[in-house]
Amino acid sequence: MGLARGIGVFAGTVVILGLGVYGPATLLGPLPAASVSRVALTEPEPATPPALPTTGASAVALSPTEAPLASAGAVEALPMASITKTITALVVLDRHPLADGEAGQTVPITSDDYLSYIDYQQAGTRTVTVYTADAWTEREMLQAMLLGSSNNHADTLARWAFGSVEDYVAAANTWLAEQGLADTVVVDSTGLSDGSVGTAADLARLSALALEDPAIASVLSEPVTGLPSRRGIVNTTTYLAESGVVGISRSYTDAAGICFQFGLDIPVEGSAEPFRVYGAFLGQPDWDTLDAGMTALVASAQAGVSALPVIAEGTPVVTFTSAWGDSAQGIAGLSAEAVRWGPVTPEITVDTDPVSTAGAGTKVGTVLVDDGSGTERSVTLKLDKALHGPGVFWRLSHPVVVVGALIDSF
Repeated sequence: MGLARGIGVFAGTVVILGLGVYGPATLLGPLPAASVSRVALTEPEPATPPALPTTGASAVALSPTEAPLASAGAVEALPMASITKTITALVVLDRHPLADGEAGQTVPITSDDYLSYIDYQQAGTRTVTVYTADAWTEREMLQAMLLGSSNNHADTLARWAFGSVEDYVAAANTWLAEQGLADTVVVDSTGLSDGSVGTAADLARLSALALEDPAIASVLSEPVTGLPSRRGIVNTTTYLAESGVVGISRSYTDAAGICFQFGLDIPVEGSAEPFRVYGAFLGQPDWDTLDAGMTALVASAQAGVSALPVIAEGTPVVTFTSAWGDSAQGIAGLSAEAVRWGPVTPEITVDTDPVSTAGAGTKVGTVLVDDGSGTERSVTLKLDKALHGPGVFWRLSHPVVVVGALIDSF
């Protein structure tokens, strides 16, 4: 109590006593508001966690900007095979954006592009046929590189957008650093070099960047048509589509082993849209291991993803304690649901109303809840039980407290 207020309360008490209204003032006057203290939120029961293989390296993420939801295996950067081509696509699209359904600019096939095709073909690596008379659109180039995993198209796109593969590599590493993917480095546009490396944590986030780009998402989801179709391109990324897997890159090199970059859509009862996670597996020793790892991840997602309240109804948030010793908890009311992988301990901000006495269930404020879904929600704060008033004896024996509440009410 401040000095000025204390003097005011004392003076008011003296006046009330002097006027002979002590009894009515203490028995009928307003009561002081209960004090409020925060209650530590209890950790929710864990859900089924993401099942990830311990061989090689793996990770799943929920967005391109957040830390991975889970990771397993090696934490260091590993060769990433044709996931490198996903970086090529994103960096070229950063220079030459392409809307969903747009064909884009014409990418001419130069003599260097044709010679590159011959060299890759003779080396026994993945190629898609080109001739110097060809005129590919940017979208068709992306189809050849992403769906057909064409190494010669990766180099052609890099040269077209940046003048040379060397200049592309410099631009790509700058772009990776700008995206916060500091543990991923490229030395080529194709991933054939074991010097193009990335961590599973980085590449899971890269999966989100790729599938959030409208050009890449549409290329991966649409059938091959036009010139790419005539050149025999087939979709090499499709894998476990019946389980909701959206393949971005599925590839192998001796240095990298089997690498798979993907999105995973999990249907949720009552939700119009599936819940999507993004992932990357590196260094898988064989296709059976990849199959087992992806099957286990899908099963864990189906068990772990659900619609949950942003904060469970009845969660204690604050405690109200009256000056006469009665207490009640402010608990969260009914809240909206958010689809997520398992419950979380939310960040909350509490705004309480002054309360002296009230019945059970009375609204006594609001709780602003941030559960990490990107939307802050307001939830009613209510009493879990009645907050009772004091008896007559307490009122008569605490004139200073009662008179202070009376003065504060003016």
